[in-house]
Amino acid sequence: MKILVYLGHPAHFYLYKNAITNWREHGHKVEILIKKKDILQQLLDNQGWEYHNILAEGRKSNKIGMAMGVLKRTIRQAQFCATFKPDIMTGTSVENSIIGPLSGIPVVNCNEDDALVVPFYAKLSYPCANAILNPIVCNSGKWDEKATKYPSYQELAYLHPNHFAPDKYIVEGYGIDTTKPYFIMRFASLKAHHDEGVKGINTEIAQRLIDILSPHGQIYITSERELEPQFEPYRIRINPLDMHHVMAYASLYLGDSQTMAAEAGVLGVPFVRFNDFVGRIGYLQELEDTYQLGYGVHATPLTTDSTIRRVDGSIQPSGTQALYDAVEQLVAMHADERKTIFTARREKMLSEKIDYAKFLTWFIENYPMSQEQTKTHHDDQQFWQEFQ
Repeated sequence: MKILVYLGHPAHFYLYKNAITNWREHGHKVEILIKKKDILQQLLDNQGWEYHNILAEGRKSNKIGMAMGVLKRTIRQAQFCATFKPDIMTGTSVENSIIGPLSGIPVVNCNEDDALVVPFYAKLSYPCANAILNPIVCNSGKWDEKATKYPSYQELAYLHPNHFAPDKYIVEGYGIDTTKPYFIMRFASLKAHHDEGVKGINTEIAQRLIDILSPHGQIYITSERELEPQFEPYRIRINPLDMHHVMAYASLYLGDSQTMAAEAGVLGVPFVRFNDFVGRIGYLQELEDTYQLGYGVHATPLTTDSTIRRVDGSIQPSGTQALYDAVEQLVAMHADERKTIFTARREKMLSEKIDYAKFLTWFIENYPMSQEQTKTHHDDQQFWQEFQ
């Protein structure tokens, strides 16, 4: 089988990493297409994988630039497909869903964000995708009946214990003492089209958080955006392939990035995320409310008219004071007690979720039969146990 994988974001590298390895070991030919995005190329280079960058020049971040980027990538991907002739395409791209129907190539779209959070992406990519893979808790909008739902998270494609074991020697190689508490802070750029108008951690909030954390341990900051001079002493530069090892030994993750909050959660590291996506993304809400692996605090203070209800019916915390309270509550816990509590919560979550890389490998290799089987056995626990 010829499989074309389109990667448009660093998180997608991790999502497909183990599945790509599996497919190649099973004798399939896999080609990787990418568009330029943050550290994606560095991740692939570090992995030693060949890839084809179909928009090496990048694009402007305005709406016209985004539209032109989609057009260029679509034309170039169509040209690549004419030569490679894939049997199936997968990824999280709009381009797959444009080219697939025109060329007769099945498209499997993978996404874990609710349709209302990424409406532009959903409207362009879902209608023409042959299969949509979403976590059970993901709301796919009017395409919910079309979507194939699975009991897991994309982060468990690479951070499930089947695939990842933290290595303290890698962490100590960065000068970090794993025997002492340390905290990871992450500042996202919040510049994607679906981030428009979304608030996160600003300079004043970041300084207050540092003041709260400093008496309890070392602080390390990673950032997509430019850091103010006062925060530079906390910056740590980590090989992206080592980031999850550093995260796994942390006492707390704090930031306005969605993916890193989820990664902390599935690793059993308490997280606090602060932005306006809180209360709108199903899989993160489940990690916070059902498994209690972290706290989500809505950045904009909620009024009576805009109140968001959590799964248990309580009101979603909001505003900076709620953020500070959540952080203070976590750091006030004894380190051993906190570790024991969150490890137990992680074990419960893992017992109810599958190894997503194993499922994704099987789904692509056996498509379209796999889609029919998954929908037929959606509520069959024995079926899902095959992917533990």
